[in-house]
Amino acid sequence: MHQHHEMNPQLLAPLSTLISAATRRRFAARRATPVGGGDINDSYRLEGHDGFCYFLKLNDARHRALFVAEAAGLETIAATNTLRVPQPVAQGCFDQQCFLLLEYMELTPHGDASRLGEQLAAMHRHSADHFGFARDNFIGSTPQPNQWTDNWIDFWHEQRLGFQLRLAADNGYGEELPRAGEKLLERLPDFFGGYAPQPSLLHGDLWGGNHGSLADGTPVIFDPAAYYGDRECDLAMTELFGGYPADFYAAYRAAWPLDAGYEVRRDLYNLYHILNHANLFGGGYAARAHRMITHLLAQV
Repeated sequence: MHQHHEMNPQLLAPLSTLISAATRRRFAARRATPVGGGDINDSYRLEGHDGFCYFLKLNDARHRALFVAEAAGLETIAATNTLRVPQPVAQGCFDQQCFLLLEYMELTPHGDASRLGEQLAAMHRHSADHFGFARDNFIGSTPQPNQWTDNWIDFWHEQRLGFQLRLAADNGYGEELPRAGEKLLERLPDFFGGYAPQPSLLHGDLWGGNHGSLADGTPVIFDPAAYYGDRECDLAMTELFGGYPADFYAAYRAAWPLDAGYEVRRDLYNLYHILNHANLFGGGYAARAHRMITHLLAQV
């Protein structure tokens, strides 16, 4: 597991200066309290002398691109005025460290699942002319390419499954997984008979750990890997690690019913995340990916 480090107190002064400049509001950091959560960055609740707080993420300067991409995703979601996200305040580098400063939110895990479903459907109504995103970003710490593409099947083939399968081959997962993956890529069009998704703004990494709620019940989502893609991708991922409450799905479907074939495509979309876990963590995920591919090939 990731160790949560106490922050070096000598960083408080330079951070205060950077924050004051970025926000044009004088901020003097008094303490940084480690906050649990992600396994990639160190996270802190940064409290000022006046009691005002920010949420701070720190990492080595070489991971700066992670924070740039995260801020871009949060800003894009915030601009839709659908689901609440922590607003990015500032980001930058100092002293071999990079940081991302976000609005601080006191979140609870128990929220209004119906509102979350309704607002996610509203967010998905925000569209683009193509599939992809204005910039590449990351899924966990793995690069996620988002080159604008007209055709969804091409996008999923090249920039999602194909990309992860090439990584798996590079990571030495033998020949079986990439070979089965190749077969699946050839059959991709068979999963889309009579179904042509529109580009929807996606959170991109919507598992149970990436949403919470304010005290008044307002749903909040965070840690996005945003892009414009098939809305079913977000819904599929909510089902991958434990699932969301039934009210969430009912409210989403009431706002925007799902198309026929979702149950099969759900596995096609979640395969991306299982491959990514295989590439990040190894172990049983590669075997699980192989089983999923076999199962998917049996469906078409």
